[in-house]
Amino acid sequence: MWSKWMNAPARGWTGEEIGDTEFPFSWELVDGLVTPVPLHDWWHDRVRDSLNAAVRPQAVEPVSVIGPTTLVFDPCNWVRPDMVVYDASGLDVRTTVTLPLRSVLLTVEVVVPATRSTDRFRKPAQYAGGGVPSYWRVERGDDDVPVVHEFRLDPEQGVHLPVAVHEGSLRTELPFPVEIDLKRLVRR
Repeated sequence: MWSKWMNAPARGWTGEEIGDTEFPFSWELVDGLVTPVPLHDWWHDRVRDSLNAAVRPQAVEPVSVIGPTTLVFDPCNWVRPDMVVYDASGLDVRTTVTLPLRSVLLTVEVVVPATRSTDRFRKPAQYAGGGVPSYWRVERGDDDVPVVHEFRLDPEQGVHLPVAVHEGSLRTELPFPVEIDLKRLVRR
């Protein structure tokens, strides 16, 4: 029964120990603890899916885009960003279970109240520690229009530093040239 996983040993669980356990919820492994991912609202899912659909056709090979997927930072820390842009060079996507961190170019988190501190602090720190070059944090703006906070990795400091705040439209060159009308992401 999955409930035994809620009582982790003092050292925490590893992804290998959890194996193929099926939980009745989405989850991440945070410092060895099975952590349920909160249910998202309509706005989150709409923005995540629309952003993914808007970025994907702008990707230039060998770069590719995928929605929520698991990234493994170490045996006790597995996270699921809302979107990942990665270099597919040398990857066999038919047999790859998780993306290797060396292939990840950008992680994206769409913030909702239940994930605010995780998306603003814990995950950016993990992404920076894992060497992920870019991070976008998407916040809910006025009239539900997304606001994209763009960060880049400073390898010397080991943190993501702010680059730009995109309101109304998103225009950036990394990880490849992207231009998106942010208002279109929430149109019904």
